[in-house]
Amino acid sequence: MSVIRQSESDFAAARKLLPGGVNSPVRAFKSVGGTPRFFAKAKGAYVWDVDDNQYIDYVGSWGPMILGHAHPDVVKGVQETAESGMSFGAPCELEIELAQLVVDMVPSIEVVRFVNSGTEATMSALRLARGFTGRDKFIKFDGGYHGHADGFLVKAGSGAATFGEPDSAGVPNDYAKLTLTAPFNDIEAVRALFAANKGEIACIIVEPVPGNTGVMLLNDNGFLQQLRDICDAEGALLIFDEVMCGFRVGPGGAQQRFGITPDLTCLGKIIGGGLPVGAYGGREEIMRRISPDGPVYQAGTLSGNPLAMRAGLETLSRLRAPGFYEELEARTTRLVEGLLAGCKAAGVPAVANQVGAMFTVFFTDLPAVTCCSDVSRHCDLGFFGRFFNAMLDEGVYLAPSQYEAAFMSAAHSDADIDATIAAAGRALAKLKA
Repeated sequence: MSVIRQSESDFAAARKLLPGGVNSPVRAFKSVGGTPRFFAKAKGAYVWDVDDNQYIDYVGSWGPMILGHAHPDVVKGVQETAESGMSFGAPCELEIELAQLVVDMVPSIEVVRFVNSGTEATMSALRLARGFTGRDKFIKFDGGYHGHADGFLVKAGSGAATFGEPDSAGVPNDYAKLTLTAPFNDIEAVRALFAANKGEIACIIVEPVPGNTGVMLLNDNGFLQQLRDICDAEGALLIFDEVMCGFRVGPGGAQQRFGITPDLTCLGKIIGGGLPVGAYGGREEIMRRISPDGPVYQAGTLSGNPLAMRAGLETLSRLRAPGFYEELEARTTRLVEGLLAGCKAAGVPAVANQVGAMFTVFFTDLPAVTCCSDVSRHCDLGFFGRFFNAMLDEGVYLAPSQYEAAFMSAAHSDADIDATIAAAGRALAKLKA
């Protein structure tokens, strides 16, 4: 077992100063037990905690580190930019360069606005959809997490699901009534909501690859295309929340992978190369409604700051290399297959969902996990917590919740994958014993 004295000391100090000792709830290890690791450094596929324990990392700062931690070209670019100033609160040319790259890579985006987080992107896109359509209600899907803006914290996933709090205190009931929810993959539920709220629904917002209930797969009935068709018929907008899957499951995100064009797209994580950033974009006629071109107001002091723009440029430009995504997905598949083989050998029931370089292994007797209720009702969350901690002891860092995706990076080598599969085999054998 790893020595974690300094992490324990840091956590005790942090709990006196920060709610739960953390600045984002899932980091507190509440659902898995044990002491959160306080990290001191990261490089490539590895992170090191303050006690100098090394881990193979499959969190990747919750997705952004697709090139691996501290990629030398990204670091160099940020350092060079910082020498000329870290924030201007004014336009800079790097904004134009990154905007052009985003427009070139993401099929649906003609005009883009940079913000500072995925939450800012989704809340701004929702306001824009309301302003464009003149309607107030919107549809999201059970377990879908779109940031912590009030309207989204209704049947939300990720941290809320981890803590058994699908609705947040502090969200007014009257405001939450504008949020309509349906089960993911249930197109008839969506049709029923439109029928019951005729002419009142501004948009549907959906993660085309849900990751905040663990990775979920689309069913085979053309769910996304049917959402597109319904929005067209009802005069509503379709918003893809690709904060997590954008640039992760393909160079143009899930919309390119599945061939569906949303009206608006929300981006974050990879687009900033690990620095705080977000973006939303889409059809020009919609985006021109944003201030100062139009009446929908949104602003941000640090939006488009040069450090995030440069980190994003250095990252996205390297994702266009021939074969990048094919190799990344193949490595992810090899890891997932190895983990499932280890579960089978240990007699541990498990299934896995994978899209591109995102994956989740669920401990369950179900033949497939297709929605968030499958996770809460049929997955062994207690076993996941024990497995998580056993993997920590083996030097592998996974997301500290069954409700989260794991991520492969280009820095993970075949040796890292082999070591992870072997570590899982040892961990599972110990747990079964």
